[in-house]
Amino acid sequence: MQDLTPARETLDPIEIASRDQIAALQLSRMKWSLRHAYDNVPFYKTQFDAAGIHPDDLQTLADLARFPFTVKQDLRNNYPFGMFAVPENRIARIHASSGTTGQPTVVGYTAADLSMWADVVARSLRASGLKPGDTLHNAYGYGLFTGGLGIHSGAEKLGLRVVPVSGGMTPRQVRLIEDFRADGITVTPSYMLSILDEYRAQGFDPRESPLKVGVFGAEPWTNAMRAEVEDAFDMHAVDIYGLSEVIGPGVANECVETKDGLHIWEDHFYPEVINPETGEVLPDGELGELVFTSLTKEAFPIIRYRTRDLTRLLPGTARSMRRMEKVTGRSDDMIILRGVNVFPTQIEEQLLAITTLAPHFQIELTRKGRMDHMIIHVEATTGAANDHAREAAAKQLSARIKSTVGITAEVRASEPGKVARSQGKAVRVIDNRPRD
Repeated sequence: MQDLTPARETLDPIEIASRDQIAALQLSRMKWSLRHAYDNVPFYKTQFDAAGIHPDDLQTLADLARFPFTVKQDLRNNYPFGMFAVPENRIARIHASSGTTGQPTVVGYTAADLSMWADVVARSLRASGLKPGDTLHNAYGYGLFTGGLGIHSGAEKLGLRVVPVSGGMTPRQVRLIEDFRADGITVTPSYMLSILDEYRAQGFDPRESPLKVGVFGAEPWTNAMRAEVEDAFDMHAVDIYGLSEVIGPGVANECVETKDGLHIWEDHFYPEVINPETGEVLPDGELGELVFTSLTKEAFPIIRYRTRDLTRLLPGTARSMRRMEKVTGRSDDMIILRGVNVFPTQIEEQLLAITTLAPHFQIELTRKGRMDHMIIHVEATTGAANDHAREAAAKQLSARIKSTVGITAEVRASEPGKVARSQGKAVRVIDNRPRD
């Protein structure tokens, strides 16, 4: 693999500033962000007042712990634009979640927000080892999902040549990587494995591909997968982190020269790690739930947003800004399967629409080859227990899940009474994936 370490003079000065300089900037920006949210978002004024706290009470960064948390349901409760802090005529772009579990979560951006977002994504791609003039094959989805357009704008800001492929049509992905001589690829790690398989199916040697770096995000992935991809393609594989509620991709990124965790761009996003049960702020180095406060966002300020991602904060290495350990799980029951967020309630909703299936189910997570795989165990109603009826019902449920949730799941429909029952809280998810 090539040495892709970016030249020090290309870094933003704040990336290598002293911790005191970073903290002083954070405090100044946090005071502004809290006041901006309080003055312009009724939700935050109500929350702060109820907690007996005011933006002027923030005197040190530690005082942030006195302010209330924001959770995803708060965004849904204020659908569509109740969390916006600027007039609608200043909103330059809107992104949103799919809304399959209820109201979508909607996020907005001013022109200044879009510029800042492009800056942090450009910083992330540069940290990954890309440089102006390189070609980027962007296989993240375009549309309301923040991945495709978020990466695209940052790549252009860095001066990359962007190929906006989006996802799907895997044979074409391989052909374009080869024909356009892509230096880098942005994609989910699980889909990168599909691209690897397609390389071999087409008779190409992936080690001879033009790719020098892959920037993988949108789902947890292991260092074992990193090693496999790096060896297969003879390229670097780095992690990128983000979520729409905070900005989108580009909140944090690994540096190609160290690959030892994701440096958080702390001049724009202030991180905390809390005990997910008590809400207590934990010291750096302890595992807990990641919380973010935006420091510079105009349209959609976010204060102490509980991401539900489990990680720990670590000192900076390649940059002065702190690192977050790779996310390996969540503090709630959400499943991330090949980059798609799935809740058991989504499966239940589709199951209940099929009259030949009983309302009992269990989700089993396994690994088929290198890919995570979902098996949904259901059972037929008494009047539809023959083999033909069960097979038809299983196919119907699988199709509904594919069209509404966006994932491919194997459905196994058994005879009545075969799905495990519980005497208390239902155990909906059984994780039988091997631990790397």
